[in-house]
Amino acid sequence: MNEFMIEAFKEAKKAYSKLEVPVGAVIVKDNKIIARAHNLRETKTSSLAHAEVLCIEKACKKLNTWRLEGAQMYVTLEPCPMCAGALIQSRIDKVYIGAKDFKNGCVGSMCNILDENFTHKVEYEYLDNCEDCSKILTEFFKELRKIK
Repeated sequence: MNEFMIEAFKEAKKAYSKLEVPVGAVIVKDNKIIARAHNLRETKTSSLAHAEVLCIEKACKKLNTWRLEGAQMYVTLEPCPMCAGALIQSRIDKVYIGAKDFKNGCVGSMCNILDENFTHKVEYEYLDNCEDCSKILTEFFKELRKIK
Protein backbone atom coordinates (compact mmCIF):
# COMPACT_ATOMS: atom_id res chain seq x y z
CA MET A 1 0.00 0.00 0.00
CA ASN A 2 1.23 3.51 -0.85
CA GLU A 3 2.61 5.52 2.13
CA PHE A 4 -0.16 8.12 1.92
CA MET A 5 -2.87 5.47 1.58
CA ILE A 6 -1.45 3.88 4.74
CA GLU A 7 -2.10 7.20 6.51
CA ALA A 8 -5.65 7.34 5.10
CA PHE A 9 -6.16 3.76 6.31
CA LYS A 10 -5.06 4.81 9.82
CA GLU A 11 -7.86 7.37 9.68
CA ALA A 12 -10.31 4.65 8.64
CA LYS A 13 -9.25 2.63 11.69
CA LYS A 14 -9.98 5.66 13.91
CA ALA A 15 -13.49 5.80 12.43
CA TYR A 16 -13.94 2.07 13.08
CA SER A 17 -13.00 2.52 16.75
CA LYS A 18 -15.79 5.14 17.05
CA LEU A 19 -18.34 2.82 15.36
CA GLU A 20 -18.28 5.08 12.31
CA VAL A 21 -18.14 3.61 8.80
CA PRO A 22 -14.37 3.13 8.41
CA VAL A 23 -13.39 5.55 5.69
CA GLY A 24 -10.31 7.74 5.95
CA ALA A 25 -8.73 10.42 3.81
CA VAL A 26 -5.59 12.53 3.65
CA ILE A 27 -4.71 15.47 1.43
CA VAL A 28 -1.14 15.84 0.22
CA LYS A 29 0.53 18.92 -1.21
CA ASP A 30 4.22 19.16 -2.10
CA ASN A 31 4.59 15.55 -0.94
CA LYS A 32 3.44 16.38 2.62
CA ILE A 33 0.17 15.59 4.35
CA ILE A 34 -1.66 18.86 5.00
CA ALA A 35 -4.96 17.40 6.25
CA ARG A 36 -6.40 14.13 7.49
CA ALA A 37 -9.89 13.05 8.48
CA HIS A 38 -12.25 10.11 8.89
CA ASN A 39 -15.99 9.64 8.79
CA LEU A 40 -17.83 11.31 11.67
CA ARG A 41 -21.47 11.18 10.56
CA GLU A 42 -22.67 9.45 13.74
CA THR A 43 -20.49 11.52 16.06
CA LYS A 44 -21.46 14.85 14.50
CA THR A 45 -25.00 13.71 13.62
CA SER A 46 -24.39 15.18 10.18
CA SER A 47 -24.92 13.56 6.82
CA LEU A 48 -22.17 15.86 5.51
CA ALA A 49 -19.42 14.57 7.84
CA HIS A 50 -17.79 12.28 5.28
CA ALA A 51 -14.02 11.80 5.49
CA GLU A 52 -13.44 13.58 2.18
CA VAL A 53 -15.50 16.67 3.05
CA LEU A 54 -13.94 17.00 6.51
CA CYS A 55 -10.47 16.59 5.02
CA ILE A 56 -11.15 19.25 2.36
CA GLU A 57 -12.38 21.65 5.05
CA LYS A 58 -9.20 21.14 7.09
CA ALA A 59 -6.94 21.62 4.06
CA CYS A 60 -8.75 24.81 3.02
CA LYS A 61 -8.42 26.18 6.53
CA LYS A 62 -4.72 25.30 6.71
CA LEU A 63 -3.94 26.89 3.33
CA ASN A 64 -6.41 29.76 3.85
CA THR A 65 -8.00 29.19 0.45
CA TRP A 66 -10.80 27.14 -1.05
CA ARG A 67 -8.65 26.29 -4.06
CA LEU A 68 -6.65 23.13 -3.44
CA GLU A 69 -4.84 23.17 -6.78
CA GLY A 70 -1.62 21.18 -6.65
CA ALA A 71 -3.04 18.85 -3.97
CA GLN A 72 -3.97 15.18 -4.10
CA MET A 73 -6.38 13.21 -1.92
CA TYR A 74 -5.90 9.61 -0.85
CA VAL A 75 -9.17 8.04 0.28
CA THR A 76 -9.84 4.47 1.35
CA LEU A 77 -13.25 4.20 -0.37
CA GLU A 78 -14.59 5.45 -3.69
CA PRO A 79 -16.26 8.85 -3.20
CA CYS A 80 -20.04 9.19 -3.18
CA PRO A 81 -21.75 11.83 -5.39
CA MET A 82 -21.41 14.53 -2.71
CA CYS A 83 -17.71 13.87 -2.16
CA ALA A 84 -16.93 13.57 -5.88
CA GLY A 85 -18.58 16.97 -6.30
CA ALA A 86 -16.58 18.38 -3.39
CA LEU A 87 -13.36 17.19 -5.06
CA ILE A 88 -14.30 19.10 -8.21
CA GLN A 89 -15.36 22.23 -6.33
CA SER A 90 -12.17 22.29 -4.23
CA ARG A 91 -10.05 21.95 -7.38
CA ILE A 92 -7.99 19.05 -6.08
CA ASP A 93 -5.71 17.78 -8.84
CA LYS A 94 -6.05 14.04 -8.31
CA VAL A 95 -7.71 11.49 -6.04
CA TYR A 96 -6.23 8.08 -5.28
CA ILE A 97 -8.79 5.49 -4.21
CA GLY A 98 -8.30 2.30 -2.19
CA ALA A 99 -11.58 0.40 -2.68
CA LYS A 100 -14.63 0.49 -4.94
CA ASP A 101 -18.08 1.27 -3.53
CA PHE A 102 -20.47 -0.70 -5.74
CA LYS A 103 -23.57 0.71 -4.01
CA ASN A 104 -22.79 4.44 -3.74
CA GLY A 105 -19.53 5.13 -5.54
CA CYS A 106 -19.48 7.83 -8.19
CA VAL A 107 -15.98 7.45 -9.58
CA GLY A 108 -16.73 4.45 -11.76
CA SER A 109 -19.12 2.17 -9.87
CA MET A 110 -22.61 3.71 -10.04
CA CYS A 111 -21.53 6.50 -12.37
CA ASN A 112 -18.45 8.64 -12.89
CA ILE A 113 -18.92 12.27 -11.93
CA LEU A 114 -15.21 12.97 -12.37
CA ASP A 115 -15.42 12.10 -16.07
CA GLU A 116 -18.08 14.76 -16.71
CA ASN A 117 -17.16 18.07 -18.33
CA PHE A 118 -17.01 20.41 -15.33
CA THR A 119 -14.91 23.59 -15.11
CA HIS A 120 -12.25 21.65 -13.18
CA LYS A 121 -10.99 18.18 -14.06
CA VAL A 122 -10.02 15.89 -11.18
CA GLU A 123 -7.84 12.98 -12.21
CA TYR A 124 -8.32 9.70 -10.39
CA GLU A 125 -6.57 6.39 -9.91
CA TYR A 126 -7.43 3.19 -8.09
CA LEU A 127 -4.38 1.93 -6.24
CA ASP A 128 -3.28 -1.71 -6.20
CA ASN A 129 -2.55 -3.61 -3.00
CA CYS A 130 -5.29 -1.89 -1.01
CA GLU A 131 -7.28 -4.99 -0.06
CA ASP A 132 -7.30 -3.82 3.57
CA CYS A 133 -9.45 -0.83 2.53
CA SER A 134 -12.32 -3.11 1.51
CA LYS A 135 -11.61 -5.73 4.18
CA ILE A 136 -12.07 -3.25 7.06
CA LEU A 137 -15.50 -2.29 5.67
CA THR A 138 -16.60 -5.93 5.44
CA GLU A 139 -15.44 -6.56 9.02
CA PHE A 140 -17.13 -3.40 10.27
CA PHE A 141 -20.54 -4.23 8.81
CA LYS A 142 -20.27 -7.85 9.98
CA GLU A 143 -19.56 -6.61 13.52
CA LEU A 144 -22.32 -4.00 13.32
CA ARG A 145 -24.89 -6.68 12.41
CA LYS A 146 -23.82 -8.69 15.48
CA ILE A 147 -24.26 -5.65 17.74
CA LYS A 148 -27.74 -4.94 16.39
